Amino acid sequence: MLSALTGTTDLFSHIPVLAEEVLSALAVTAGGYYLDATVGAGGHTRLILQAVPDVRVLGVDRDAQAIAQAKENLAEFGDRVEFWRGNFADLPVNPPFDGILLDLGVSSPQLDLPERGFSFRHQAPLDMRMDTTQKLTAAEVVNHWDQKQLADLFFHYGEERYSRRIARKIVQSRPFETTTDLADAIAAAVPPKYRYGRIHSATRVFQALRIAVNEELSSLERFLGLAENLLKPEGRLAAISFHSLEDRIVKHHLRQSPSWQVLTKKPIEPTASEKSRNPRSRSAKLRLAAKC
Repeated sequence: MLSALTGTTDLFSHIPVLAEEVLSALAVTAGGYYLDATVGAGGHTRLILQAVPDVRVLGVDRDAQAIAQAKENLAEFGDRVEFWRGNFADLPVNPPFDGILLDLGVSSPQLDLPERGFSFRHQAPLDMRMDTTQKLTAAEVVNHWDQKQLADLFFHYGEERYSRRIARKIVQSRPFETTTDLADAIAAAVPPKYRYGRIHSATRVFQALRIAVNEELSSLERFLGLAENLLKPEGRLAAISFHSLEDRIVKHHLRQSPSWQVLTKKPIEPTASEKSRNPRSRSAKLRLAAKC
């Protein structure tokens, strides 16, 4: 869920990305039943519940903090909204939904709270777990995977051109305990021009670590295989991705499976106005399909 802190006291204050486009894509109808598979603080779920009377939503998230905040934020809707904590790829088959929303970004509270360890902009333990009960952390990956494993990880999940140089530097310099120490080592491993470029030199490596720790791409692939069994005929799937790896998986699955009618030849992107209001929306891409 790509979000933005809005200055309220809520931990997970949320600006839903592509809000109008999502409501239109899902064709929300009165009495419908919808799945928000990455509910976060509940921003999109609120829009769905407010759109028409008697609509119901099941909100899913791996993050206990997010579920707790969503319950608080959406308490006014009573039993029209229910919650399930866990990986969306492990969701038990429910009565069929009229629509499914996947918002695949990392929430701003996860990025902005130092103790979560997702960002190199804060000194914090190398964690990066969305589900804090799981054992694997970023520290385990960085400090114990061998050089080839790290290089492959950074290349395939971060699309990092200097993956081998960075992996070699990490192995030479470890152990690492904090996000900032790791970011400094990454910066030292790359050429100065790359180090001081528009994108921070640690961005792609941190993305790769987060994906690996949370098994994001394999979970997405598993869920897309499950989704057709969760939808009514002609039910809609709306998927918002924030980097090319996710978008490629969604695009290829929807195009290659006979169970889906693709409704977006090209992904829907935020308007210039939305990007200005919420800069973290700028990389969002929405793809839409209907179950055949």
